[in-house]
Amino acid sequence: MTTPIEFANIVLTRVRHCQVIGLRETIERAREQRQPRTLIDAIPYARLIGVECEPQGDALIFRLPRNDDNLGNPTLPALHGGVIGGFMEVSALLHILLAADNGGHTPKVIDFSVDYLRPGRHRDTYAQCEILRKGRNIVNVAVRAWQTRHTEPIATARAHFLLAPPKT
Repeated sequence: MTTPIEFANIVLTRVRHCQVIGLRETIERAREQRQPRTLIDAIPYARLIGVECEPQGDALIFRLPRNDDNLGNPTLPALHGGVIGGFMEVSALLHILLAADNGGHTPKVIDFSVDYLRPGRHRDTYAQCEILRKGRNIVNVAVRAWQTRHTEPIATARAHFLLAPPKT
């Protein structure tokens, strides 16, 4: 006979296993169909701030649509710096999930550093990511965010992700 604690551990293990399988299937479906929306919808913060993604050839261009809820200073008006940073981090994560073979591993942020170069005005913001190096356990990503011209970024970021094996 199992104790209530042992039973709870068995149930949690099965739930975690189902969540990992569901995530893997979602990632594979998004890659195969070239439909990033499937994966974006699986990330609550990405949905909250309104992240969108358009594949352009081999590149992925992420878009943060103009939204009053993302303002930090309504008198300028300017986007909240945390929203810009969060958008860039989510873009890097999505880029890794959609563009790189992770061997079923879920990327986890180790380090994220943002350089804010210009104010983010109240308009659509775009981001493009580049995987600088992908090792067995670590992925390094560069992110550039802009609003009017790609050559005039409002922020740049460097991200390091750990490719952690799924918990069972």
